[in-house]
Amino acid sequence: MAADRNSKLIEQLESDWRDALCRKDMDRLQAMLHKDFVLIGTRATGPFIMTREEWLNAIQRREVDDITVKVQDATIFDNVAIGTVEARWRLKYLGRVVEDCVVLSDVWVKDDGRWQAIRRHSTPAPAGACMEQGE
Repeated sequence: MAADRNSKLIEQLESDWRDALCRKDMDRLQAMLHKDFVLIGTRATGPFIMTREEWLNAIQRREVDDITVKVQDATIFDNVAIGTVEARWRLKYLGRVVEDCVVLSDVWVKDDGRWQAIRRHSTPAPAGACMEQGE
């Protein structure tokens, strides 16, 4: 089934990204992010945009405690993959503990024979929509 293959690819890409993030494997993260990667998001403080370099620099100042991801939807074309992902994380950033639950739209492109994230849109998950810890 195409839907199962789509989900498996996105689940693998998202798991690899999560694992590299938890290990703070900067070499792997740099390889996974396309040179034109941009994170676009909204938070209580308002909308924001981060370039690839800004995101990689911010990651180095975070201590990740836990990240859980759950693929909600996946669509694959020849060289483009789009995943809708529910994510919950707990981390320390700039001396404070941050817990968040978001819905991510990740766009992956196949460039030089490998999948790389080129866009991530992050928005707070609707109330009650995020998975419970341990799911």
